[in-house]
Amino acid sequence: MLLQAVHHAFHGTQGNGLTRTQIASAVLIIGSVIFAIARTEPTVETALGGWADRIDVIIACVFSMEYILRVWCAGANPSFEGVRGRLRYMATPMALVDLLAILPFLFGWGGQSFLVRIIRLFRILALSRLLRYSEAMRLVLESILNRRYELTFAVGLAGAVIILTAGALYSVEGDIQPEYFGSIPRALWWSICTLTTVGYGDAVPVTALGKVLAALTAISGIGLIAMPTGILAAAFSEAFARRRENPGGAKKSDQREG
Repeated sequence: MLLQAVHHAFHGTQGNGLTRTQIASAVLIIGSVIFAIARTEPTVETALGGWADRIDVIIACVFSMEYILRVWCAGANPSFEGVRGRLRYMATPMALVDLLAILPFLFGWGGQSFLVRIIRLFRILALSRLLRYSEAMRLVLESILNRRYELTFAVGLAGAVIILTAGALYSVEGDIQPEYFGSIPRALWWSICTLTTVGYGDAVPVTALGKVLAALTAISGIGLIAMPTGILAAAFSEAFARRRENPGGAKKSDQREG
């Protein structure tokens, strides 16, 4: 049956390896992103001339056709039969990723305005479509979602420390170095660089109290950076352990998505 054949071509289980259609889709995704990156170089844009927009149209048409076929063949899965079932499929995470990745190719060609350039930048999102072909990438996403509350706390704590240290340096160094610490927004750049242990060195406290605050900020940055790293490392380890104990989980996930 045609519907089943198309469904297998797009949603073949990973246990049997990628189908030719999936491999072709992955190659096109990578190629489209490389093209989008290369097109930001003016010499490439000039060399291609009118072909740049033509290639954009071709990519947009292929991606759109692929999306339509994915929605249509999703009906081969009993969970997505009929019109309502296909609408449910369109609301699944991977179908939404497909749609969001395609939109920049549909609207990001023609002209060099600021808006068009921003839309083209989002074409890099097409790489997210490779998630469906990589079990490891799925586990990474699953780990982040499972620990989203802990990660939100860690990011919120880091943000609070950044604002507090920026405010402290503004109070201590603002009158002495107004170009760097004359306001809290100006001091934020120093605070972010110091807390993330980047330390560009373009802004350096000169007062004794400012140096003490800078040292405390740098030391606290080590712990704040390690916190989300540890959370993600533990989540990855748990996710891989669960997958080893339940190897059939990947196939069930594929079936739920289409």
